[in-house]
Amino acid sequence: MEIKYFDNAATTKVKKEVLEKMLPYFQEQYGNPSSLYSIGRSAKKAVEEARKKVAQLINCMPNEIYFTGCGSESDNTAIKGVAYANQKKGKHIITSKIEHPAVLHTCQALAKQGFIITYLDVNKEGIIDLEQLRNSIRNDTILISIMFANNEIGTLQPITEIAKIARMYNIVFHTDAVQACGNVPIDVKKMGIDMLSLSGHKLYAPKGIGALYVRNGIEFEKFMDGGHQEKNKRSGTENVPGIVGLGEACELAKNNLNYHMKHLQELRDEYIMQVEEKIPNVKLNGSRQMRLPGNANFSFEGVEGETLLLNLDAKGICASSGSACTSGSSDPSHVLTAIGLPKDIAQSSLRTTFGEENTKEDVQYLVDNLQEIVNNLRKLS
Repeated sequence: MEIKYFDNAATTKVKKEVLEKMLPYFQEQYGNPSSLYSIGRSAKKAVEEARKKVAQLINCMPNEIYFTGCGSESDNTAIKGVAYANQKKGKHIITSKIEHPAVLHTCQALAKQGFIITYLDVNKEGIIDLEQLRNSIRNDTILISIMFANNEIGTLQPITEIAKIARMYNIVFHTDAVQACGNVPIDVKKMGIDMLSLSGHKLYAPKGIGALYVRNGIEFEKFMDGGHQEKNKRSGTENVPGIVGLGEACELAKNNLNYHMKHLQELRDEYIMQVEEKIPNVKLNGSRQMRLPGNANFSFEGVEGETLLLNLDAKGICASSGSACTSGSSDPSHVLTAIGLPKDIAQSSLRTTFGEENTKEDVQYLVDNLQEIVNNLRKLS
């Protein structure tokens, strides 16, 4: 059975060009970048070339990019790093109720250490209230961390406006842009972003590699001890093949962004239109306008989400009911409950995230099977 993959928010397939760039650094160019001999210097050069490519994707200086193991590590490094470095100034942090677990759980860990966390509400589309943000700022606020794009419902936040507010009060602004990088234009200078997290496996690079942008001048403490890699901020021998792959993926994303966005938007809009026309009692979750180009999240009244997924899987269709990082939990999505969905509707959700290899024929296959499966499940219930 041919697999039809619609879960690119969980992970993407490594591009052929990315893999080809990586392969020499597993065998021929296997040196440690900290070594002084030729294959070590070659590895070091490859790391620095990749750093430039990552920087170019978001328009920052190469020395503002720190390589990490994943987006979750980048979030931890940013939030804990700023918290520990600035705790004499204050211990108040502002975030939102719909952040990725890497942010929410990091904040919860800091709360146990005496930090005070404010969790902003979101409206029914998943967008924060800028006035509530302003009113939440205190004299001891040291960090605002709001995600660029939500991993479940695809909602884009007003990042530039948030950054302006943070800058006005001299507060560091971090954004988890794991879902946004490579999918929408990002310019950290124009937008006023101080720190940004990204992950390789969300933009056609491998798993196990991420990066953190930190604007020059922002103080943050490392939270992992060891060697002096990454300007003494992230210990551990560099994952050279992964870093090279991330650099290549970022360069491809930068060069292909306009086509990529147009292609994904067309697939998404066709899917949304057909689902709303052909399947009754459905609800599109998130914003229709302020939305990632490839994301569509629907709730299907009277259908249990997990059962829907298993039926789709039997047809070779890969989708999800929410974040892969919260799978296994019987609780409804914290994102869907935060936008006001009752438990039964939240648990009937299906997240579909399109990728570059998807076609309009794939969308038709998905809709046809979805229509049949939903109708059958509703009859059974």
